Amino acid sequence: MSFSKLKLSDPILKAVAEVGYTAPTAIQKQAIPIILSGRDLVAAAQTGTGKTASFVLPILEKFNVEGKLRGKRIRALILTPTRELAIQVEANVAKYSKYLNLSSMVMYGGVDSGPQRQRLIYGVDILVATPGRLIDMMYQRVLHFDELEILVLDEADKMLDMGFINDIEKIIDRLPSQRQSLLFSATLTKEVRFLADTVNEDAVEISVSPSSATTPKINQWLITVDKDKKSALLSHLIKQQQWDRALIFIDKKHAAAKLVSQLEKRGIIAEAIHGGRSQAVRERILADFKSGELKFLVATGIASRGIDIENMTRVVNYDLPYDSDDYIHRIGRTGRAGASGEAISFVSNDNFKNLCAIESRLGHIITRKEIEGFDVKKVVPVSILNFVPKHKR
Repeated sequence: MSFSKLKLSDPILKAVAEVGYTAPTAIQKQAIPIILSGRDLVAAAQTGTGKTASFVLPILEKFNVEGKLRGKRIRALILTPTRELAIQVEANVAKYSKYLNLSSMVMYGGVDSGPQRQRLIYGVDILVATPGRLIDMMYQRVLHFDELEILVLDEADKMLDMGFINDIEKIIDRLPSQRQSLLFSATLTKEVRFLADTVNEDAVEISVSPSSATTPKINQWLITVDKDKKSALLSHLIKQQQWDRALIFIDKKHAAAKLVSQLEKRGIIAEAIHGGRSQAVRERILADFKSGELKFLVATGIASRGIDIENMTRVVNYDLPYDSDDYIHRIGRTGRAGASGEAISFVSNDNFKNLCAIESRLGHIITRKEIEGFDVKKVVPVSILNFVPKHKR
């Protein structure tokens, strides 16, 4: 099936072809016709499934008509949980709308609001924003919603995890009731469904199965390692296997800074992004990593949500995530668009329950590899595939 079969106009098809897309993904095939029909939508889709294009392309198609936008007005609002994700989504909007006479902008906290306020004076067709900064602008009356046509909540599950529910409710209270609402989430938990009922009326529900989200082209393997040997093991792998680049996930920001320092002592240059760094620094580091100038990037879970790097061949779970969905999100940063990649996880004895939950979610045991010189003192047992954490029972 080609994108032309989805009733997208020539300027959009031209931009999509230039990006390198040849055929729509499963989520795009399902979502685009529904959104073009004007129906509300609730969609379950993991990272790496083509989710962003599945809502951006039909929005562009619907807006591809002549019309005058008044100042301080927007036609579509896309809410994201993190600044990095907001930047990434707006960059995609700009790419897909290259041949259309439509405007877009990204708005987030942590930077001077002056340029954002100035840009809104003339009105914007598509605004991508984080909840906090949007509410600031809303209360300052820099932004009005009376011409809003479409609301998108992207990664709704993560917004709830990060405590944005009250902010989302404040925003929705200001929006016109006659609008199209689209909600995208990695999983449809009861909390996400409750939010969906608040946002949507009579929505169509679609889902891309986890099995198709975790592409078989991602080679997943793990190494059992004692906690005090993890940085030495990472350095060994980088040098011994001559890694060209890697995205390394870690749980806490102070641990990220410590790991960067440990790698530097072993002659490996790395940088870290986490919530404690300024937006300007995070953007600079991400730009260096995307360009290839920086080879190794250490990122905390929250920062990782917005990272979308082309040709990312390797991700490392330096700390195994507590949530199996987070594991899927992380490894989804590699092996995209049919390319191959590898996901390597460091697992210590106290990660056993997490490992059981992740392997149960995947439906298979992750291949274990042993690295010479890194024998463990505390053995990690083989997983119990039907293990369910207490909080999910």
